[in-house]
Amino acid sequence: MITTFKKIMDAQTQNKSMLCVGLDTDMNKIPEFLKGSQNGMLEFNKTIIDKTYDVVCAYKLNFAFYEQYGIEGMEVIRSTIQHIPSDIPIIADCKREDIGNTSISYARACFDYFKCDAITVSPYMGKDSIQPFFNYSNKLVLVLALTSNPGSSDFQRLIADGKPVYRHVIEKTSTWAARENLGYVVGATHPQDLSEIREDVPDRLLLIPGIGAQGGSIEETLKANGNGPAVINVSRGIIYASHQEDFAAKARDQAISYNRSLNR
Repeated sequence: MITTFKKIMDAQTQNKSMLCVGLDTDMNKIPEFLKGSQNGMLEFNKTIIDKTYDVVCAYKLNFAFYEQYGIEGMEVIRSTIQHIPSDIPIIADCKREDIGNTSISYARACFDYFKCDAITVSPYMGKDSIQPFFNYSNKLVLVLALTSNPGSSDFQRLIADGKPVYRHVIEKTSTWAARENLGYVVGATHPQDLSEIREDVPDRLLLIPGIGAQGGSIEETLKANGNGPAVINVSRGIIYASHQEDFAAKARDQAISYNRSLNR
């Protein structure tokens, strides 16, 4: 059974890419000529995928952008996932976590129904709330450690027993699952912290958002990450490169440009 970790590594080798494209599709931002279509959101996603699948190592879907439209939005998630080539990993960015039976249901939805390869989860409720995701031995669970948003300092940086909370999260959770099954979300907006985190978990895969629109630097991120396994996510900077009929071609141009920068 191929693990998600290996699937990501294989995709990175095949496409010579650390780049993950975030399909965080906002109906207010897609080109006007697609807004009038019942399947405009899906057509947007499919076209972006068709133009970028050979220069990425993963796609990330933020479920909230789709869930707001109810069952129609959930159908877009499923159809988008079905359109992604089978050798490209899919990350469900839905930050799930709850007590046992609820997390079991979340895991079934993500891994069994939608067939995603990885999921983002919150560690706040502890091990028993995350364990159901680890029960899928070939999947990857990405624990929120130090997120890219400004509000990350509200709780994640609070000092407890001489260390910020996010360091406790990493230290504690790193014993819960093997390298192939557990990684972390660390924002590119915190390069100094990223460097320290990489020292603590040199072999864990990091999902690194925050490049581009949120102000993260590719150069600083690569330097901080060193040689550790990582997936660098860019969403708005690629999928909204143009709001005209050339949106897909411009998205590809941006994806290639980001990929070149990452490969330096």
